[in-house]
Amino acid sequence: MTDSRHEPNAHSNSEPRREARNTLWLEAYQIVVRVGWIFKTETIIMPAVLDAVVDSGLLRGMLPVLNRAGQSVPPLFASGMLAELPVKKWALVATSLMMAACFALLAVTWGPLEAWRPDLLALLFLILYALFSAVNGLNLLVVAALQGKLIAPGRRGRAMVVSVSVGSVLAIMAAVFWLGRWLEEPDGFPKIFGATAVFFALAALAPIFLDEWPDRRPARGPEKFQTGTAEKARPGGAWWQGWLAWRRTLAQDRALVRLSLVAACFSAVLMLFPHYQAFARDRLGSHIGSLLTWVVVQNAATGAASLVAGPLSDRRGTRIVLIWLVALSSATPLLVTLLSLLPHGVAVEWFWIVYLPLGLNPISLKIFTNYALELAPEAALHPRYVSIVGAALAAPFVLSPLVGMAVDQFGFRHVFVAGAAAIASGAVIAVGLPEPRHRRGMHQNLPVAPPAGGRL
Repeated sequence: MTDSRHEPNAHSNSEPRREARNTLWLEAYQIVVRVGWIFKTETIIMPAVLDAVVDSGLLRGMLPVLNRAGQSVPPLFASGMLAELPVKKWALVATSLMMAACFALLAVTWGPLEAWRPDLLALLFLILYALFSAVNGLNLLVVAALQGKLIAPGRRGRAMVVSVSVGSVLAIMAAVFWLGRWLEEPDGFPKIFGATAVFFALAALAPIFLDEWPDRRPARGPEKFQTGTAEKARPGGAWWQGWLAWRRTLAQDRALVRLSLVAACFSAVLMLFPHYQAFARDRLGSHIGSLLTWVVVQNAATGAASLVAGPLSDRRGTRIVLIWLVALSSATPLLVTLLSLLPHGVAVEWFWIVYLPLGLNPISLKIFTNYALELAPEAALHPRYVSIVGAALAAPFVLSPLVGMAVDQFGFRHVFVAGAAAIASGAVIAVGLPEPRHRRGMHQNLPVAPPAGGRL
């Protein structure tokens, strides 16, 4: 029998206020994280940090592997456990503090190791980067689950606009005030890492104020683990049962399979980004001060894109937004290739334009998540759907070291053109995706809490 407490028509008068409060604190959380993130921008700062220790295309190519493997594989195995948590906000607090701890440790160890053992510093950096990526993957999974639980589908675009646009403005201000100065200082990297740790730790305060109701525990049985339900796997075989559940989910939802193919093609965007700043430095002679300009341009583009993508996804659905974002993302490697044909002095002055389409990456990843949330037939399956798409993003990254080796062996142009073709293929595949709201209506997975004082 259906529990009427979880039906859309069971909203009490307090529900709009509760959703508004939860939306506010989730937006605040993502705004503070975004300010901290600009100090470790994946496309610019992290590759430059590694190159400051050892300039190697192969090691640079390891960054996307560690990033996507960490963000995708742990969530794939943790999605079932997260679905079992009645209250999820404390998991968000914990993962945020762990993210801060990774950069705090890097900040205190950078100075001594840089002068004493740069080889150990490079190894420590890669280890902490991998650990951070794993924790960040879990963090993103929790954020997605809370968003799917607390914010209705037709208002998630607005929440993205507020968090991304306001976060981008504040992040740019922080970059201009602190990041540019620290990049020019010999001992600037520890300060950059320290600032990242501080903002991630501050962000951990916001989830405490979420008004999250406990989830209703799913019914359990000795063999239950159907695709359309969230039953727990049998004791002793959780991973195997989880693997079977993922296979059943993919077998029964063709749209999820197509979305995973689009994500796999889009991963070329993420594999190529560490090589852009290296190309500008090695081939065009850019200096480290250019990093600030690129960071500002990319974050400004992200904020501007959210102003269009957010409202459009609320009004027209996530499908059309996803198609256009993937298609436009293929412009980044093509722009780099075109700039490589110009005189170096001209190309380096205009290289900032590369980071305009690159600013679409954070928006695209959010839209992938929002689409997966809407595609899931029930809220209990949100973690599974999001983690499957994350795994699809990560799967091609086994080729990332080969991409770095290809750059060293054959040069940048051939690799960039091939990457643009892969991304464009994803946009073509995305055209065949359905719009989830047209299939199940605008009220799918509405966040409805039990009545005050009610028990689950």
